[in-house]
Amino acid sequence: MPLVSTGELVSAAQADRHGIAAFNVITLEHAEAIAAGAERAGAPAILQISENAVKFHGGRLSAIAAATAAVARASSAPLALHLDHVESVDLLHQAHAEGFGSVMFDASKLPYEQNVQATADAVAWGHERGIWIEAELGKVGGKEGEAPLDAHAPGVRTDPAEAAAYVAATGVDALAVAVGSSHAMTERTAALDHALIGQLRDAVTVPLVLHGSSGVPDDEIRQAVASGMRKINVGTALNTAFTGAVRAYLAENPTGVDPRKYLVPGREAMAATVAGFLALMG
Repeated sequence: MPLVSTGELVSAAQADRHGIAAFNVITLEHAEAIAAGAERAGAPAILQISENAVKFHGGRLSAIAAATAAVARASSAPLALHLDHVESVDLLHQAHAEGFGSVMFDASKLPYEQNVQATADAVAWGHERGIWIEAELGKVGGKEGEAPLDAHAPGVRTDPAEAAAYVAATGVDALAVAVGSSHAMTERTAALDHALIGQLRDAVTVPLVLHGSSGVPDDEIRQAVASGMRKINVGTALNTAFTGAVRAYLAENPTGVDPRKYLVPGREAMAATVAGFLALMG
């Protein structure tokens, strides 16, 4: 079916008080697994390509974007295409031509005033082209190249009053907030601050986004959605499932050389993980 816009999916989640899951795409197998998992769950989903994934593909967005969009259009599930954690303005400006309906513009490493200005500029550019813009306030941490971050350290979590001012100043369509999760967690042990989620939900006028959901247990995700989280980002959990399945196959077949033999179980493991997360969305 035709691509659905991220804004449409998140708006529906906001109106119905449920969640919409967004899964990171690195390879074609990731995209195929996300589509298969969404079809299996009978649920919509967002396929998102990060700036780091673009770097993995030699800094070229076109091929992985076209392949991901083709997989999404061939699926019977409602799927959206999102460009994630974009720090490069040049990459942001490629989004429209490559068919993305939404971008997460990440100026969170900048001082607050510079973050506001850069994000407001990105929003103005995006809205002129009908592109939905997500931003981040607070320190989720854990991205590649960053020092380890204690998600519970003072000053890390998003302040509700600052969030309200930030949304008003930038005009963003959704806000990723720091409430106790961290990127790149391989164990699901994160404890979220659900009281803070509720305060942020009441403070801002846009949907809230949870990054680093791979490290959050099922019950915590369910409660986060009930507390007001609407877009739930998942990346590392897919990689953990994929790599585990590939390792298991190669351990049992040490002389195998055909990549299709281990990519199939890897892709299936990711699809099952996608379906599992979608079941949590409410």
